[in-house]
Amino acid sequence: MTLDEGDTPLVQAPHVSELTGADVWLKLEGANPTGSFKDRGMTVAVSAAVSEAAEAVVCASTGNTAASAAAYAARAGLRGAVIVPEGKIATGKLAQALMHGARVVALRGSFDEALALVRELARRHRIALVNSVNDFRIEGQKTGAFEVCDQLGDPPDVLCVPVGNAGNVTAWWRGFQEYDTAPRLHGYQAAGAAPLVRGAPVEAPETVASAIRIGNPARWEDAMNAFTASRGEVRTVSDAEILDAYTLLGAREGVFCEPASAAAVAGLLKYGAEGRVVCVLTGHGLKDPQTAMNRASSVLPCEPDLDSVEAAVLG
Repeated sequence: MTLDEGDTPLVQAPHVSELTGADVWLKLEGANPTGSFKDRGMTVAVSAAVSEAAEAVVCASTGNTAASAAAYAARAGLRGAVIVPEGKIATGKLAQALMHGARVVALRGSFDEALALVRELARRHRIALVNSVNDFRIEGQKTGAFEVCDQLGDPPDVLCVPVGNAGNVTAWWRGFQEYDTAPRLHGYQAAGAAPLVRGAPVEAPETVASAIRIGNPARWEDAMNAFTASRGEVRTVSDAEILDAYTLLGAREGVFCEPASAAAVAGLLKYGAEGRVVCVLTGHGLKDPQTAMNRASSVLPCEPDLDSVEAAVLG
């Protein structure tokens, strides 16, 4: 079950490189079919669900998994159901899940509660759970590591990645291991949702970066093993730092990503790194249009005559 995912662009970031003194590249995972890295794993997970004669697919989600699961379920002709925390999903992602025909359930609880419930649901019925606890998801997502090494010609020295449920860190490390290389993994969590940094679950995680608003990552142990084995680190960035990086990428690099993606660049700007650095931008900016509109400058009204247009354009 494929939508021709993968083979996403890897572009240089000259402005961020200048600011950090590193050779910085951006892996644009928002160029995947549903606008996020989730498609890499979902194509494998839903293909497996079909082969196992599942009646439906289900996931808990802060947004991107919901959109991807809904799209691939539609492609496979399976019923799709997604459970999202009520009022905690970005508009663009909710619209995607609904348009792909999924049954969207708004849970009056957190993502972590939603995940616990769908795990039990999958145990009771012939339903495929397609969250990152599904190992097929990791097998698909690891291909990002293969691509980066092939695109650069050599492995990067450092990989910077946002951390939410920690499946992506786990997957990239698996990919690098299979490629027989070991870049340092630098993971960044939002300060209000940083269980890996704190060393304990966060009961009520909160951050503007909704995609990483997770208090108890499903791949906690795997991710920490990856950071340790790669001689890497996991640290926090504030919402203000995330939004500053988000704005900088759009205005100076021409790259529009969602806020959670910008956590990778925010962390690099805050803590630094040496050598060739790849930042994984996990989702497209159109996933969360409201944040963009809140951050952007206002639209200029203008009368329909040349003088007015000239004054508006030239300032």
